[in-house]
Amino acid sequence: MIVKRILIYLPIALVLFLLQSFFWVPTYDKQAVGNPARLVKYVQGSSGDAHLLNPILSADTSSSSINELVFDGLIDLDQNLKYRPRLAKSWAQFEEATLTLNTSTFLPGGTIADTVADWPNTLLAALQHNKAWTQNLRSIEVIPGKIVQGEIKLPQSDPKAEPGKIPYTVHQPPRLKFTLEKIDQDFFTPIQQWLSEDYFNKFPYDKFIRADEPAQQEKLQSHYKEILPLIEHNPVIVFELRKDVTFHDGHPFDSGDVLFTYNSIMNPKGTSPRKSDYEPVKNATVLGPYKIRFTYKRLFSPAIGSWAMGILPEHLLNPQILITEAKERGRDVEAFIMRDSNFGRHPIGTGPFKFAEWKSDEQIRLTRNDNYWDGAPEYEEYVMRIIPDSLTSEMEFYAGAVDNYSVQPHQVARFSKEDKYQSFSSLGYFYSYIGYNLRNPLFSDRDVRVALGMAIDIDPIIKYILYGEGERVTGPYPKITDWYDTEVKPLAYDPEGALAILNNKGWKKNAEGWLEKDGKIFEFNLITNSGNPVRKNILTIVQESWRKIGIKCNTQLFEWAVFLKDFVNALKYDALVLGWSMGIDPDLYQIWHSSQAGPRQLNFVGYKNVEADRLITRIRREYDRTKQITMARELHRMIARDQPYTFLYVAKSTQLLDKKIVIVEAEEGGEKRYEKIYPTKDGRIRYYFNKWKKLPQIPTFSPMG
Repeated sequence: MIVKRILIYLPIALVLFLLQSFFWVPTYDKQAVGNPARLVKYVQGSSGDAHLLNPILSADTSSSSINELVFDGLIDLDQNLKYRPRLAKSWAQFEEATLTLNTSTFLPGGTIADTVADWPNTLLAALQHNKAWTQNLRSIEVIPGKIVQGEIKLPQSDPKAEPGKIPYTVHQPPRLKFTLEKIDQDFFTPIQQWLSEDYFNKFPYDKFIRADEPAQQEKLQSHYKEILPLIEHNPVIVFELRKDVTFHDGHPFDSGDVLFTYNSIMNPKGTSPRKSDYEPVKNATVLGPYKIRFTYKRLFSPAIGSWAMGILPEHLLNPQILITEAKERGRDVEAFIMRDSNFGRHPIGTGPFKFAEWKSDEQIRLTRNDNYWDGAPEYEEYVMRIIPDSLTSEMEFYAGAVDNYSVQPHQVARFSKEDKYQSFSSLGYFYSYIGYNLRNPLFSDRDVRVALGMAIDIDPIIKYILYGEGERVTGPYPKITDWYDTEVKPLAYDPEGALAILNNKGWKKNAEGWLEKDGKIFEFNLITNSGNPVRKNILTIVQESWRKIGIKCNTQLFEWAVFLKDFVNALKYDALVLGWSMGIDPDLYQIWHSSQAGPRQLNFVGYKNVEADRLITRIRREYDRTKQITMARELHRMIARDQPYTFLYVAKSTQLLDKKIVIVEAEEGGEKRYEKIYPTKDGRIRYYFNKWKKLPQIPTFSPMG
């Protein structure tokens, strides 16, 4: 009887439960019913957990998302991709340049300066006609000579051997120090023209540099210019810091924290992946509790962008604190470094949100910083939920359990018709390309590379593989930046024209329909990494496009680690499909300069162009944005002409948000006005995140809203 009743009543109970769920469990539209706290909590979905919550050590996307809310930098990018002040309320850039004096040389006109003190006036008199030069000159002063001890380390043929050292003494001659209003990479050009090249080419280094061991003097000769540079550019950045900032634990922020963050990045025992951004710094000097100066040892215009780095609290991470923590945890004090500290799991910064909780592979929870210097955020809580599965992530968004969703290309058209969501589509900094190994004789001819590009119809790739969510690109810069030259047109799809070019180069179709020259078929391998369905489809389309004009292309997929180690880094490939995720700066030195074309370097296609090298070097030394734009667009045109890559497309990124999320703006008198969320120039929608708020219902905006 009991079993019979169970069999009768269990299905009825199940039906009633399902009906109750349908009528009473909040849907997406009513997700805050019975739970008003949901309106003040923002839930971000993430495919992976954070690695380490320390801005100078972490590099993964999930960690960065949290770090941006917990830590502030000195500066960051505004909505128009210009730098704006954050922990620094202002900054100034200028230059200090030096010229080493050879007081025994004859000056132009056959005269010789009687004393070092005569040089400034002599030089000013000689260049007084150059108004641009003199107007940029703030001051000239003489730096007395001095004796400097040093040593040069010589590389060893055996990588396991200790490098050899040559100690030396420099009797540093007097120098002229020029302080400039604006940084100018061409400042010394008029001086060099006046003094003549002989002054620099025939400088008597032997008079001033002596090896401690005379027998080693000859080995020093190739290092003379390094030991005693005749001219130096030393750009300077001086930051004025805010005085109203405290860390989440209430400790005041000051210039000591900035200096500590810099020193931590450059610590030889540290493991910061950011070191290359700060290596050009010559010295850092605290000028007061809210003022700090960084002097650079060479021209390096990308330097300013590095100060968007989150600033660490010195009082929680200084060496003595780390030693104490190491002892408390029973760790080796000498081996214990910042990466080992518990700080990376319990961070404290100056940002708009405070760290609250981290459950590995589940979620990271932050709470509002009510004392934030730029005004407390509207949201009381921020949660990053770890949802590795893309389908689960989509379902969670439908249910209102997360507030954002990154839409797949094939879903964009459908979601754009949904009234409950607001959609944001942007191009971003990424582009895809086919790269050719220019060391391979097949690809050494620029015209052949142009023909390869002309044989590919890229528009169908965008239409059918990306579902229209992409645009053609023509060069090495992100399309959304000022560096990109919009006047450069994509290669036209012209397979007949491509074949004509190859025929003119001696490639003729054989009896089997393959292009052949000197008994060799035009055949090569095109590779990419596995696990990327878009790139896999591109392989197939490109292979077929080239087959139609008689090129035999074999395709292969490799696991990412193998792809990088055995092929890309080893330079052992013919052609590949890849992409770059670029930054905001126009510096392309690592990707395109000829000096970066070796194994394990980023110019793995082996592009070498003397004029491109000149432009690349000048761009990274130029601090005038207008001049940078002119040179960057010239570089764009040059690389587009040479076609070391077949540039394919930039894919759009589309994100969805609940339409009930708005920007809150304060009116005069204390009233609040709601505005629609809008993206920045580069597609960031969280630029105004501190002003976001979720309303109980979708608001009605005025026509001006």
